[in-house]
Amino acid sequence: MKIRWIGHACFLIDAEEARILTDPFDEEVPYEFAETAVDVVTVSHSHFDHNAVHRVVCDHAIVEAMGLRDVRNVSIRGIPSQHRPGGASNALYTYALEGLVVAHFGDLGTALDEGQLAALEDVTILLCPVGGNYTINATQASTICRQLPNLRVVIPMHFKTDRIADWPIETVEPFAEMMDNVRRIGSSEVSVTRETLPEQLEVWILDYA
Repeated sequence: MKIRWIGHACFLIDAEEARILTDPFDEEVPYEFAETAVDVVTVSHSHFDHNAVHRVVCDHAIVEAMGLRDVRNVSIRGIPSQHRPGGASNALYTYALEGLVVAHFGDLGTALDEGQLAALEDVTILLCPVGGNYTINATQASTICRQLPNLRVVIPMHFKTDRIADWPIETVEPFAEMMDNVRRIGSSEVSVTRETLPEQLEVWILDYA
């Protein structure tokens, strides 16, 4: 499986079963966005920096859909959560791919409750916001990472970079300082298989594409 960070909360997951794009952003977000064909696009919530499905060529668009479904031989689960305490909804998605379970947290803005943690207990790779303000912050993200018993890789997202230097969110550094086994990949893309999954939890910091 290859995981490519496009920028913000948008990833391209290229697996044997399907090509999945998460949370495409619209033209107001200043990361590069190359039009590409995928099998599935998932949207965590209906904000401009997460829901630009019009920029994607795909067969299946899943927008804040809760529950379990099979799409293109991929088992996809939508788990309800909140963007902010008492605020708008946000879908946490899990994807069963190549014997791994990948989770994308969108704009999660609260701690996880017992039901959410139970639904996420098999997650091995987590795409997690860490920038705060609009989402959980570094402290909250680090706590959640340690609550998931089978988690082996966390890839931070939704943090400040030079492309969004004026956005009121933090960089990845506070989160990196709270975590052990931090690897700076030096690329926007990383490959991982069940056999190459680390034995202990690692943080993989990607460059944006």
